[in-house]
Amino acid sequence: MVLLLLAFMAGALTALAPCVLPLLPLIIGGALTGSEREKYRPYVIAGSLAFSLILFTYLLKVSSLFIGVSPNLWVYISATIVVSLGIVSLFPEIYERITSKFSVQEKSDGLLKRGATRSGYVGAILTGFALGPVFSSCSPTYAFVLATVLPRNAITGFIYLISYSLGLVLVLLAVSIPGRKYMVRFSWAIDTHSLFRRGLGALFIIVGIGIGFGYDKKVELWATNHLPNTVTQLDQGLLATVNPPAPSTMGAKQFNVTPYKAPELLGINNWINSNPLTIASLRGKVVMVDFWTYSCINCVRTLPYVEKWYETYKSKGFVVIGVSAPEFGFEKVPANVARAAKADGLTYPIALDNNLSTWNSYANQYWPAHYLINKSGQIVSVHFGEGDYAATESAIQSLLGESGPLVSPQEAKSYNPLQTNETYFGTDRQSGFVGKGYGPGITTFTDKPFTQSDSWDLGGTWNIGNQSITAVTNSLLRFNVSAANVYAVVNTADLAVHRIDVEIDGKPAAPISVSGSGLYTAASFPAFSHHTVVLRVPAGVSLNTFTFGG
Repeated sequence: MVLLLLAFMAGALTALAPCVLPLLPLIIGGALTGSEREKYRPYVIAGSLAFSLILFTYLLKVSSLFIGVSPNLWVYISATIVVSLGIVSLFPEIYERITSKFSVQEKSDGLLKRGATRSGYVGAILTGFALGPVFSSCSPTYAFVLATVLPRNAITGFIYLISYSLGLVLVLLAVSIPGRKYMVRFSWAIDTHSLFRRGLGALFIIVGIGIGFGYDKKVELWATNHLPNTVTQLDQGLLATVNPPAPSTMGAKQFNVTPYKAPELLGINNWINSNPLTIASLRGKVVMVDFWTYSCINCVRTLPYVEKWYETYKSKGFVVIGVSAPEFGFEKVPANVARAAKADGLTYPIALDNNLSTWNSYANQYWPAHYLINKSGQIVSVHFGEGDYAATESAIQSLLGESGPLVSPQEAKSYNPLQTNETYFGTDRQSGFVGKGYGPGITTFTDKPFTQSDSWDLGGTWNIGNQSITAVTNSLLRFNVSAANVYAVVNTADLAVHRIDVEIDGKPAAPISVSGSGLYTAASFPAFSHHTVVLRVPAGVSLNTFTFGG
C-alpha cells in the first residue's frame, strides 16, 4: 500500500521534472484543434501516454530479457513518431494530399465517413504513445518499480505502474487543459497553416531528433549537475523510503546466503572491456557482480583485489562484472568511467548502470558490494564494504572447485571509529556546515576560522547545487578533519588541468592537480590525526564530497 501511494506521488512529481518540461509544448500543442468535437483531445493524449508507458515497460522487460532487443530500439521508435508528427505539422500540405486520396471512398461509405469524423484523434494518440518511452526515464521510482517489483510479481507491478501513470496523467491534464483553453482563443494557434503551428512542428522535429541521439539525457545530466531541482529531490526522497541508498561502507560484512536466483542485469547503458553480457549467458561459470563507482574511495581500494582475482581465475571459469552504479551525474558519462577504469588497470567487463536499474534489481545498498553467483546462476555469497579479501577469495576457489595459496594482497588498514564521516557539500545530503548563508544558488561567504571538529565553512563566491558546490570566483573551503588520508571528489567541465592549492594547519602543502571529474587525494598524514585543511579552488571547479581513510 505504501509503494502504491509513493508510485502515484512519483508520477505526479515526474510531470514537473526538468526532463518533462521541454515536452509540455508537445502535449499542449498536440491537444490544439479548432473543432469543438475534439475537446477531449487532451484526455486522448494523456490516456495514450499512460497506455504507452505501461506497454513500453512490459515490452522493455520482455524484449531485453528474452529476445535480446536493445532498450534503445523503443526510444528510436518513439523519436521517429515524434519527428513524423513534426513533419506533418511543419508541412500540413503533405498530410492533406495524402488524406485527399481517400476522400472518394469516405464519401461513398457512410461508415468510413463517420469514422473520419474521429480521425483527428490519430495525431493525439500517436503523440501520447510516442512519449511513453521518454517519460519512463524521468523518475527513480519508476526505475525501482521496473527493476524490483515486476521481476517478482507481475500483477503487483502492473498495479503500481497504473498508480504511477495515474499520478503522471492527472498533473499533465492539470497543465495541458488550461493551456489548451488559453491557446484556442487565438486563431493563429489552431490554424494548421499558421507560423505558430509550423513552429510547433519544428519543435516536434528538434525534440524527436534530440531523443533519438540521446541529447535529452545530456540535457538532463547537465540539469542534474547545475540546477537546483526540488522535484527530483522529492522523488528521490520517496524512493529512499522504500530502498534507501547507503553511502560507501568501511565496515566489511561477509556472509553466505541461502542460494537464490541471481537477478538479470537491467538497464545497462554501456559496456567497457566487453560486449553486452547477461547472467543467463554465463550459466556454467562462477560470476562476481561487483557494484562500484569510480569516485568512491572504498571502492577504489578494493579494485586491486578484484582485478587480481579476475586475472588469476578467469582461465578457470571465473567472470567479474563491475557494475558502475553512479552516485553523481559525472559518473554517468561513459568516457569518465572508461578513463577511470584504464587508470586503475581494470580489464574485466564493466556495465554502466546509470539509472540504478540493476542496483535496485539486486536490492543493493552499498558501494562496494560483491555478489558471488555459482555455476547454476544462484547467488550464494554476499560481501559489503572493504576487507575480508581472503574469505572472498576462498569462496571463489570453493565455487570453482579449486584449491591452493591465496593471491589476495595484504588487508587494508582497519577503520578508525573517530574518523570524520564522508561529507557531502550539495544540498541533497549536506552535513557539517558551520557558516552562514548556505542555500541553493550563488552566495558570497566570509571565511572565518572555527574550532568545531568534523565541520566545514566556505569563503568567496560559490554556486550551491543539489549535488555539488562550484566556485564562481577563486574561493576556498575550510574543513576540520580527523583522518590519516583526506580525499576530495572534484567535478570539472573539461579535461584541462586545474590547480587546487592546499593549506594544512595554516601552512602550504602539495597542491591537487585536477584533470577531469573524479577522486583526488587532498592530504595524507603519517598517522591518524586532527588537522585543518583549506582548499583554494579556482573558478569553475566543483566539489562534491570529502571522504577519508585511516
